[in-house]
Amino acid sequence: MKDVGVMGEMGFSGTQTAKVVGITYRQLDYWARTDLIRPSMSDASGSGSRRQYSYSDLVELRVIKTLIDAGIKLESVREVFRYLREHLSEDIASAHLVISGTSVVLCQGEELIDVLNRGQGVLNVLSLRGLRDDLDTQLIPLRSAHDPSATVLQETHSEGSAEIVNEDFSAVAALPLAR
Repeated sequence: MKDVGVMGEMGFSGTQTAKVVGITYRQLDYWARTDLIRPSMSDASGSGSRRQYSYSDLVELRVIKTLIDAGIKLESVREVFRYLREHLSEDIASAHLVISGTSVVLCQGEELIDVLNRGQGVLNVLSLRGLRDDLDTQLIPLRSAHDPSATVLQETHSEGSAEIVNEDFSAVAALPLAR
């Protein structure tokens, strides 16, 4: 579903659009004529006709401007938008893009996708929480082995820690468990 933002389905002229987005009218005209983005409400249909841009168009134009301002070449921006339009089921504004140098990476769930390589080189996001949980679980026996008289008394799930105690029940350590 397209986001209509605070202005609802109000149409914006080319001049208004350029001003709000922070680009020149000439840039906007060029991008429309070269099909980078077409106005979704009303396209120019000859001499004297006016383009009408929607709120969603303004969002896409601001994304384009942001990518260009970050140093991404216009042809690469075109590739990014081709990829996003083909592979995103939701509104482009809901996407999370990571810009690094000349790379544009789409964060989709737990995957990072290099959109300039047409989705090649898919990377996985490493969940540090899961890594920490595993590490904490493995540390409990090691801590007990370090002090032979220490035993794990209990795991306190609500507090997220394991208490290690000596035979005389004096606490040796409280080991936090990330949950």
